[in-house]
Amino acid sequence: MFIYKFGLIGLFCLFIANHSLAQTNPVILVLGDSLSAEYGIPRGTGWVTLLEKQLVRDASPWTVFNASISGETSSGGLSRLPALLTQKKPGLVMIELGANDALRGLPISETEANLRKMIQMSKKTGAQVLLFGMQIPPNYGQTYTGKFKALFASLAREEKIELVPFFLENVASKPELFQADRLHPNVEAQSVLFKNVWGSMAPYRNLLQQTPK
Repeated sequence: MFIYKFGLIGLFCLFIANHSLAQTNPVILVLGDSLSAEYGIPRGTGWVTLLEKQLVRDASPWTVFNASISGETSSGGLSRLPALLTQKKPGLVMIELGANDALRGLPISETEANLRKMIQMSKKTGAQVLLFGMQIPPNYGQTYTGKFKALFASLAREEKIELVPFFLENVASKPELFQADRLHPNVEAQSVLFKNVWGSMAPYRNLLQQTPK
């Protein structure tokens, strides 16, 4: 009797998990800050638009919903995520947040907690998650910058999700790829940012050719 009940419980849990997955849509939700919100560049020229065009070229059934807001923090993203998950039911959530936390000198533990909650919240809906690794200038102190850099890889490893190792790879060290404020990438940098993201999306290439059932 015990084995029978245990088996039923296991099947019920499996059904719930599959049911959760069945409710996702072929939508990529991008939850980011100004780096993903086309700050200071013409509309339709950002890396998110380049991702949309790539999906069209690949005849993918997936679409992209960009929920990025300039100045967004991890706490802001966390507060908005539940409604976005309910409304869009994304099959893939991209989290590009944390940089503004660091620029404001917020405790890394707070950023970590917020990002972890967003990751776990997304996974519970059946969505896959791609976390964007970020870094900040060394003038914030070696200890703080080191811990901040390590935060993203640690979270990805612990939560078993995919990671963009450093979103601004091949951009951060090139002043000519930034706007006059020296903080935001310009139009020319967007193709590099897209390549960084697209390369880290390799584990999802097969998924992006399918419609969630």
